[in-house]
Amino acid sequence: MGFARPGNRFWPAALAAGLVSRDRDPWHALRAHGVGMTDVVKRATARADQLDPQEYRDGMARIERLVAWLRPGLVCFVGLAGWRAAVDRRAVAGIQPEGLGSVPAYVMPSTSGLNAHSSLDDLTGHLRAAAALAGARAQGPPAS
Repeated sequence: MGFARPGNRFWPAALAAGLVSRDRDPWHALRAHGVGMTDVVKRATARADQLDPQEYRDGMARIERLVAWLRPGLVCFVGLAGWRAAVDRRAVAGIQPEGLGSVPAYVMPSTSGLNAHSSLDDLTGHLRAAAALAGARAQGPPAS
């Protein structure tokens, strides 16, 4: 299960943001809230810097295929390292100029407990911003 370690702040931030209603339950998140998740790299490591840039690029290609198939309203990447390694080495947190195909991409800081630069409130704010962007896209353009 993604983000399952006790020190990871993804689930507390997702709950606080109102994105999910059950802690550490990805199947419920998908069924009840339309929130799906996957890893960019399908190999567990203690830290993101233990991954090779090519692993990120290969993983991003897999994510692009999933996005083309599932066509979500938004893709949110947790952790800047992967996006920087695969897409834009100068990326900052927030909506990215380059999405994935026609789908916008939002990149946020890592929720790992090792990331002392971001507070739970900061991470919650990023998830709220991503959810608001996805909701706005789901509603479509304003009527003229």
